[in-house]
Amino acid sequence: MSDMKFQSSPLPALWLLLVLALCRIGTAQAGDPVADGLAQIKAAPLDQLEASIQQFATVPDARVPKLLQALLDGRLFYQKADNRIVTGDSADDGYALADAATGEQLGTAGRFDVKKINLNNALRSTLRQLIGRLELNAPEADVRLKAVEAMSQAPDPATLALLLARLGQEQDPKVLAAIRLALALADLNSPDKANRLKAIATLRTEVGADVVNHLNALLEKNEAGEYLEPDSDIRHTAEAALTDIKGRLQLYASIETVFFGLSLGAVLVLAAIGLAITFGVMGIINMAHGELMMIGAYTTYVVQQLMPNHLELSLFVAIPAAFLISALVGIAIERGIIRFLYGRPLETLLATFGVSLFLQQAVRSIFSPLNRSVATPAWMSGSWQINDALSLTLNRFYILLFCVIVFVMLLQILKRTRLGLEVRAVAQNRAMAKAMGIPTERVDAMTFGLGSGIAGVAGVALSQLTNVGPNLGQSYIVDSFMVVVFGGVGNLWGTLVAGFSLGVANKFLEPYAGAVLAKILVLVFIIIFIQKRPRGLFPQKGRAAEA
Repeated sequence: MSDMKFQSSPLPALWLLLVLALCRIGTAQAGDPVADGLAQIKAAPLDQLEASIQQFATVPDARVPKLLQALLDGRLFYQKADNRIVTGDSADDGYALADAATGEQLGTAGRFDVKKINLNNALRSTLRQLIGRLELNAPEADVRLKAVEAMSQAPDPATLALLLARLGQEQDPKVLAAIRLALALADLNSPDKANRLKAIATLRTEVGADVVNHLNALLEKNEAGEYLEPDSDIRHTAEAALTDIKGRLQLYASIETVFFGLSLGAVLVLAAIGLAITFGVMGIINMAHGELMMIGAYTTYVVQQLMPNHLELSLFVAIPAAFLISALVGIAIERGIIRFLYGRPLETLLATFGVSLFLQQAVRSIFSPLNRSVATPAWMSGSWQINDALSLTLNRFYILLFCVIVFVMLLQILKRTRLGLEVRAVAQNRAMAKAMGIPTERVDAMTFGLGSGIAGVAGVALSQLTNVGPNLGQSYIVDSFMVVVFGGVGNLWGTLVAGFSLGVANKFLEPYAGAVLAKILVLVFIIIFIQKRPRGLFPQKGRAAEA
């Protein structure tokens, strides 16, 4: 009896071992299809790599598109030590690695510790097509748009069928337009003449480079001078479409030139508007005006250094800080030097020129002679892409908007405040204003401070367009005086119109005459204009205007 118990006791243990072995074998056979596909891609020779990639793309797993993109971007490697397939991002000493299948972080490795899975151009084209197909049904519209653009580079019948099927489901207007464009470009090679004419009619409203190239291809000739496209109706329709497209391209180029001219004009207005106040009200030729802009630009740099973790907000702090610091420096210049030189314009010119040299050297001593780079916030970076032929840079757009805001605020100060009333009174007739009890000396100091503060604000705008350095203001002082004289001394509306006019004229002349000659031509025009109208576009009115 005891022997029977002894013989039967191993059976449950044997069955348990058998079940565990079968489970292990089943697990090994099931495996991870993503890891298996990656292993096949790594092991495949170059002539069989495309088939392995095509097979891998059929695996129904969310990791597949990302891994195909990593392969396309050259970020798929395998470790030489153990052949483990990894993704790598550039790091200081090599690559930051992660397991390609699981995403497990593996730390960094040297550049000679891993080997990249290399591709040729044909495989890259195949990868773009596969990624596009996989991402065509993604929930994000941007992802679908990139997928359509990738698929349209080398469409095959299967790709076109997918795009046509997606056309009836798509709701996003940008993706819809991209699908229609891809289908129209493909229909240019259709054997059906009606389809080709319809495609040309669709492409007639586009302005992209691909469209122009495809339409130009219909008008090419061979070595014998014969058209490659035998159908004259197709050629004439394509030629008419190209004429329309070129006309719109010229229109968009003109709009872009006007925009760049207005943005340049906005900088000139910001630089000159403070000078218009001091020059118009006080008759002071302030050669240190450019250095006051420089102080505003350096204030922006310092504020960013003090707020390294709040770059997006630093600009809003820099604007009032630059105004206040530049205004205080301007008041100090007026109270310390200029108030002793009223009525002697040549001496004020020489004195303020000396002040400008002093301020430049002070900045060199504090910040060094090297230029300083001011970071641009993310909301000012990039461009506003209206279509394939027209894009507007955001930093210049915001500077144009900022110029208008500063101009409106300054007008409100001069029209609706006591200081503005006193400034206008002194500008029109200083002696009469003093006789009426207006404290002209205080008005002079506040006016000079106001103009200097606006110069500092202009420096904030300039810091977003160029590097900040000790010679920043010297580039704009001559242009500022030109704008003030051309618009009419002391007239803010004249300064606005003159700044925008000179900016646009400069940008239209640059493609034909070059940057330097364009400035010379503008200067010659102003000299001739001042000979005819010495008081500028909008001369100052009042009893003192004729003095």
